[in-house]
Amino acid sequence: MKNHEEANESSKTPLLDKVRTPDDLRQLPQESLKLLASELRQETIETVSVTGGHLGAGLGVVELTVALHYVFNTPEDRLIWDVGHQAYPHKILTGRRDRIRTLRQPGGLSGFTKRSESPFDPFGAAHSSTSISAGLGMSVARDLKGDSHNVICVIGDGAMSAGMAYEAMNNAGTRDARLIVILNDNDMSIAQPSGALSKYLARTTSSGTYIHLRDIAKQLAKKLPKQWERRAARLEEMSRTYWSGGALFEELGFFYVGPVDGHDLEQLLPVLRNVRDTKQGPILVHVVTQKGKGYEPAEAAADKYHGVVKFDVMSGAQSKPKAKATSYTRVFADSLVAEGRKDPRIVAITAAMPEGTGIDIFAREFPDRAFDVGIAEQHAVTFAAGLAAEGMKPFAAIYSTFLQRAYDQVVHDVAIQKLPVRFAIDRAGYVGADGPTHAGTFDISFLNCLPGFTVMAAADEAELRHMVATAASIDDGPSAFRYPRGEGTGVALPVEGVPFAIGKGRIIRAGSKIALLSLGGRLSECLLAADLLAAAGLPTTVADARFAKPIDQDLITQLARHHQVLITVEEGAIGGFGSHVMQFLSTNGWLDGRLRMRSLVMPDAFIEQDSPGSMYSRSGLDARGIVSAVFGALGREELLSGLQA
Repeated sequence: MKNHEEANESSKTPLLDKVRTPDDLRQLPQESLKLLASELRQETIETVSVTGGHLGAGLGVVELTVALHYVFNTPEDRLIWDVGHQAYPHKILTGRRDRIRTLRQPGGLSGFTKRSESPFDPFGAAHSSTSISAGLGMSVARDLKGDSHNVICVIGDGAMSAGMAYEAMNNAGTRDARLIVILNDNDMSIAQPSGALSKYLARTTSSGTYIHLRDIAKQLAKKLPKQWERRAARLEEMSRTYWSGGALFEELGFFYVGPVDGHDLEQLLPVLRNVRDTKQGPILVHVVTQKGKGYEPAEAAADKYHGVVKFDVMSGAQSKPKAKATSYTRVFADSLVAEGRKDPRIVAITAAMPEGTGIDIFAREFPDRAFDVGIAEQHAVTFAAGLAAEGMKPFAAIYSTFLQRAYDQVVHDVAIQKLPVRFAIDRAGYVGADGPTHAGTFDISFLNCLPGFTVMAAADEAELRHMVATAASIDDGPSAFRYPRGEGTGVALPVEGVPFAIGKGRIIRAGSKIALLSLGGRLSECLLAADLLAAAGLPTTVADARFAKPIDQDLITQLARHHQVLITVEEGAIGGFGSHVMQFLSTNGWLDGRLRMRSLVMPDAFIEQDSPGSMYSRSGLDARGIVSAVFGALGREELLSGLQA
């Protein structure tokens, strides 16, 4: 009787509780996987309802995640998730379920795959379209070492708009590398599955027998006269791609399988087994999934709950706090629309982020003048250069972290040719929960070193509006203006933007001993620091540089001449604005005398996810950090402890 009760109790235990790692998963009977997938989907929903993050993509790959870990021997078999925002179910199945509610939290799990976090994350990814290149490198390393494990890359159809994916596929096809690529088609179907026939074709064309026969046919065809060989190859290709739509991948050297229903385990499992057991390659499996699958609010939402804040599981209602001020992104968008009304030559470009950059707002008013080029930042920049070469006024709105991907084009196609492309750089500075992969850290440094560039940083949303107008007025070379993520400071917005005098800053508050020269969003912290310094008997001047390049030499000279300490403050890495100021002062002899200068920048480290405020505090870029730098320059650190007391 007792054994019977224990058996009943065991049957009530959720399957997911029995699966700590994929080794546990592979012990389950195949018929139980559907229930496991259901529990995994619910666990993902409940987790993201607490932590916020990316939801829709993860819900779409629940069955695929289960199937991949069930069929392949991970982590010995390398499973690479492109971008990584669909990897929450993967994290739950790979020993991290007990920490999953720390996702994107300070000291918790990353919102993306991360090598240092788990051996089941063989490659870290938070930017798209890197998986096939990394996977090819791993497969070549495997072969050089004489190993035999599989390498599997899961890449979304959106990420396939990036040229890097095709560069990698071309190389893999040329090498005839043994590599498996899973194309997760969750938005636009390259080829629609066609019921039972499609399932049969996917299963059959992925089998070892079919591939072996195909190889025999190819070898036989080579013994025929050339015209017959070409006809045989063309007939074989047409017989498959008529149904599958895989001609493009075949031309790149991949054997194409699909489309496969990514939510049908009975179809997924035999196809993946066939692919696993085939020792030829490379192979692409086209899997069709539904973003937001299994959670009605996500399925009904236009964005399929791609990215969400905390939400109520029952209703799907997100707990977004009421904004206290207009976001910087919205101010940019409205300002660009205003400039677009005045000048029909103004056009806008985004790389797959129309809502994130505000270009969707411009597109609603000027649909013929807004261009979303997909996840293709390199193309976006050179496309903008071409527009500028023909007299248009392109604004390329790209996140700071994504602009890094197009640096050669910024240098070669824009800067060297002095083309007036205007870069609207969103997400400048720390971005919080997305962590170091999305922080806008390096743009000041890598743009400031380019001849002929005008680089601006907005201290508040009113300044941003004027900077949009300033960029629109610059016709003799490239320009950029950067601004933070999230809400503005709440200052009153001007009715319209007015162009600034190029390379000129402004004095906000006058003092006599200390000068704080701010670039960008740290101005409010500089003003707080000035209050603390004044309380310590140190009258402080606060200035807003506005321009990282060209620097305001007159303003800097004035600050150097009339103050004992000069502190520059910026939301960027070393080598940026402060370095240019120091170079100017050193060249002109100002650092040889009584002036003491310090440059406050982001530390030479990748800062893990936290709230932006905490990240700036840890970096010494808040009011306390600024005061500490002043006292350190004066050699009077004891004043800081007294002030804190």
